[in-house]
Amino acid sequence: MPELTAKEPWSANLPGNLFGGLTAAIVALPLALAFGIASGAGPVAGLYGAIVVGFFGALFGGTPAQVSGPTGPMTVVMAAMTTTFIASHPEQGLAMAFSTVFLGGCLQVLFGLLRIGKYVIMVPYPVISGFMTGIGCIIILLQLGPLLGFPASSDMVTALAALPGQVSDLETPALAVGATTLAVLFLWRGRLNRWFPSPLLALIVGTLVLAWLFPGSDIERIGQIPAALPDLQLPTFRLDLWRDILVGAVMLAVLGSIDSLLTSLVADNMTGTHHDSDRELIGQGIGNALAGLVGGLPGAGATMRTVVNIRAGGTGRLSGMTHAVVLLAIVAGLGFLFEDIPLAALAGILIKVGLDIIDWPFLRRAHRLPLFPVLLMLTVLLLTVFVDLITAVIVGVFVKNLVTVSKLSGLQLGNVVFSDGVAGVERLPAVEREALEHYGGRALLLRITGPVSYAVGRGLSRRYKQSAPHERLLIDIGDASIIGISTVMVLEDLVRKARARDVDVYLIGADNHLNRELQKLDLIGLVGRDHCADSVEQALAIGESLRLHASNAH
Repeated sequence: MPELTAKEPWSANLPGNLFGGLTAAIVALPLALAFGIASGAGPVAGLYGAIVVGFFGALFGGTPAQVSGPTGPMTVVMAAMTTTFIASHPEQGLAMAFSTVFLGGCLQVLFGLLRIGKYVIMVPYPVISGFMTGIGCIIILLQLGPLLGFPASSDMVTALAALPGQVSDLETPALAVGATTLAVLFLWRGRLNRWFPSPLLALIVGTLVLAWLFPGSDIERIGQIPAALPDLQLPTFRLDLWRDILVGAVMLAVLGSIDSLLTSLVADNMTGTHHDSDRELIGQGIGNALAGLVGGLPGAGATMRTVVNIRAGGTGRLSGMTHAVVLLAIVAGLGFLFEDIPLAALAGILIKVGLDIIDWPFLRRAHRLPLFPVLLMLTVLLLTVFVDLITAVIVGVFVKNLVTVSKLSGLQLGNVVFSDGVAGVERLPAVEREALEHYGGRALLLRITGPVSYAVGRGLSRRYKQSAPHERLLIDIGDASIIGISTVMVLEDLVRKARARDVDVYLIGADNHLNRELQKLDLIGLVGRDHCADSVEQALAIGESLRLHASNAH
């Protein structure tokens, strides 16, 4: 396979890119139809989203071999927004949902311009595992109704409450179609799947099963797909729903960014190259903003379609754009071929998507993992299913960061030296040990090495309060790699506490950290320029000199 580079010429690997794009389009077609119906916006909205996000994501994105379009996580958010907005404003609800998609795309572009792409995927793995597994569970549970022959529900509680009744009164033709579709998806694997993708085969087989075995069945089908290009939909916002619109836009932007960049990592691993995270966010944002303007579903980098594209030979932007053009041809005049597809077949495809999203490797190893990451993953999973994705991610990241900061503060506090020449002398050079021993415990050295975060402050204060009585405090920051505002404030608090105990304070190594933080809080001014030194020995000598000077003055 030709080496993938971000600056690959358009003419490079032309056959591979065209075939990869065509193959990805075949895989994307049934998924786009299924996602469109699941979102409540209709099958054509799924196709519009696949076309627009797929084309512009490839054209402007930072991962050349990536194929973008509607995905399971984005569809879950879109379905919730569509339900909320239509319930409150039946006539304008769908337009407001697409306006939220537009706003979410603009936020993604902003993320890229602010160059925060590298931070987006710094979400702890248990949190990613939890919300991806939660999304998979949502897709499965919401599609069980259509699989049994009932209309889909966009609310988890409603879907779960209705499930027992649906099981007892299921539609046999729908279940037969859905079960056949799932069987094809699970059994059609390996090399055969590469030449004829299983989602498309499952769609064909499921439709034929309905036509041959249940010709008179009235179970729900896709219906008419408009054979026309989309109309421009100007953004529609309402002040009474500004909070829902903003939350939805942020949710789409964050989730779409994470989803896309994780897929970019998959593409990197397969091609041995490195994507441009910020450019990828800009490309995805442009695609989603334009999708919102034409009534298309929001999208992201799609793992399955990207993998199929690369395996089929696609290496450049032309492959993703070809995938979009093929789907556009279908919308332009071939939609009639898909009108009789039963929704139960699409439900089977989506259930397989949900199963693939679930993080089975984590669940299989959960009994061998430490308790905290397992509990964190389960917490995020439950919040994703029963609350919302943004709350789940925020809570998960917050809890994980609290634990991480606590562990780091313990490690950093272990790097702090407290010694009076009697205790804590193991890490002192011989010359400093002798200098402190000379004062018989009356001089205390506090040495900060390496980085010190704000969380260490309480530990430093506690250890200082527990120290033996002394006359001099020597604070050595010469080897501290980071002196930030929080660290300076901690030191300032220690200086004030020491002076309240009539202790003379000396600052060592301050000239190495004459940065804005030290200047802002004027730590040197608080200690006194005449109490600053370059070494422990010099600080002790300065203290002795000042003591003698004070004695002579009296």
